[in-house]
Amino acid sequence: MGKFYITTPIYYVNDVPHIGHAYCTIATDVMARYHRMCGDDVFFLTGVDEHGQNIERIAIEKGVPVRKYCDDITAQFVFLWKKLEISNDYFVRTTDERHKSAAQKFFRAIYDSGDIYKGHYEGWYCAPCEAFYTEKDLLDGNRCPIHEKPAEWIKEENYFFALSKYQERLLKLIEENPEFLQPESRRNEVLNIIRSGLEDRSVTRSSVKWGVPVPIAQGEGVIYVWFDALSNYITAIGYEDDPDMMAKYWPADVHLIGKEILIFHAIIWPALLMSAGIPLPKRVFGHGFLTKDSKKISKTTGNIINPNALIDEFGTDAVRYFFMREYTFGSDGDFTRGAFILRVNSDLANDLGNLLNRTLAMVKQNFDGIVPQPSDLNDNDKELVNLALDILPRTKPLIDELAFSSVLEVIWELVRRANKYLDESAPWRLAKDPANKNRIATILYNCVETLRFLSILLTPFIPNSSLKIQEQIGIAEKLPAQTFADLQWGKTPSNIPLGKVEPIFPRIEVKVKQEAKASDTTEITIDDFKKLDLKVVQILTAEAIEGADKLLRLTVDTGSGEKNVVAGIAQYYPPSELVGMKVILVANLKPAKVRGIESQGMILAAVGKSELSVLTVQKDMPVGTKVR
Repeated sequence: MGKFYITTPIYYVNDVPHIGHAYCTIATDVMARYHRMCGDDVFFLTGVDEHGQNIERIAIEKGVPVRKYCDDITAQFVFLWKKLEISNDYFVRTTDERHKSAAQKFFRAIYDSGDIYKGHYEGWYCAPCEAFYTEKDLLDGNRCPIHEKPAEWIKEENYFFALSKYQERLLKLIEENPEFLQPESRRNEVLNIIRSGLEDRSVTRSSVKWGVPVPIAQGEGVIYVWFDALSNYITAIGYEDDPDMMAKYWPADVHLIGKEILIFHAIIWPALLMSAGIPLPKRVFGHGFLTKDSKKISKTTGNIINPNALIDEFGTDAVRYFFMREYTFGSDGDFTRGAFILRVNSDLANDLGNLLNRTLAMVKQNFDGIVPQPSDLNDNDKELVNLALDILPRTKPLIDELAFSSVLEVIWELVRRANKYLDESAPWRLAKDPANKNRIATILYNCVETLRFLSILLTPFIPNSSLKIQEQIGIAEKLPAQTFADLQWGKTPSNIPLGKVEPIFPRIEVKVKQEAKASDTTEITIDDFKKLDLKVVQILTAEAIEGADKLLRLTVDTGSGEKNVVAGIAQYYPPSELVGMKVILVANLKPAKVRGIESQGMILAAVGKSELSVLTVQKDMPVGTKVR
């Protein structure tokens, strides 16, 4: 067991948390949870940056005391992190006395090294950034390159840090240690900045009051907010008051940041640590920006992604899954509502959800909801088992690279293979002969065990849903706190009852506006008939709907995916008789909610006064065959 110390940046409280904050924090949480499940001693730090002139200005504009303003915004970060199931071990606030005292100690250590001196500064200053810019860094009209707002020309006498002194050491660090700064695009960017020459940086603000007082000269202002903020990575783990904790966790294994603060973390922060004689973090990783509908996210234009609203509409795990699966972490990504719905429906509802739903439905139908006892494995079984056992070793190098999307793609190989295994094994067809009982038991046990594997592998990404899977397959209390050490085939006990079975990943309904045209005749044309998408489908599962005597819930294979269908045929067919049957489906019928269940098509049947017969095909036609 090793230690693993990971941090988010501390987020500036100039406004409520946005999707960029959530994106970075979800990724950090995935890493923290993954390492805990590996058995590592993890410390996961996040928090907020509450000082600076900009915060003071905003509070004055809002007419509230600055401390109350910080408290209110900080509470919204804490609320969102709980909503997203963020598992941080500590939440640092730069207004905490513990942090302020330790930040002053860090400042004094650098001053004592001879790298802080008093000087005069004048230049272009962006208040929202709390940063000075050279003219070459600014946009036309002396506008900030980040906020695109005009910078102010400011003159001040402050203390400076001799950053230029560390130019060659920084260049050597990054050139000789490619793992220190990632991804490569960020590394190349920083190398170009260093090679173009570094200038000394102001580390105090004489005209600002809201901050950590300068410890070496009373009454000479406050420590510059960026210096104060960077020190949180050591102040939070006992730099001043807990040397054992500091020795245990430092250096940080990963600083996860947005690329807009790359210079602070990849140039200034390591230089400060060098000056103070403190070891450097092992890695700095700068992720990309998010856009929405191919446009810059902007509160001014209203082009925003509200993380709270997204969670309220779709659920925590859907949000966590999408942002880790959809984008290459480190590159920029564009969010669209359509992409979100497609990804969640395809991966969670169709793939993982259907595997869970039909496996457990068949355990209920064939074994009264008791996990069956498997017998000898055939080659097809062994292929599934070997794939399951191979997933963790394949994901470890990917998680080390923060390649979250690739990790999930590897895991989804198992999801898809398990669905295919179920299709190939066809226990519903075997159920027609009682002699196949043992074979059906083995097939369904293997699927249940695969679900246990998936619940463990997916815990870092979708923790709530993973626990629900374990509850439904009946192991949540019998095998608590599943970790990667439990990825051994056969650990799910046989003869245990399933938990309450219900859909975990409901399909997201896409509302499509359609204009209904009234018809003045009962006759239709051939063109009208061609509008119907009639297909041969195979019924995979069938189960009664509680409180609805006439209705059955069916899962059907359409040849291009699976659909849920609610059919009013319970009085004429027992569920077990339907499983495996090939029937005709109206596949393009508008989805409708029936007893709270979305029905995504209609099974055709001949209906008499007292009889009903579902329409099937005379020959064994392939699933998906068009009916004309």
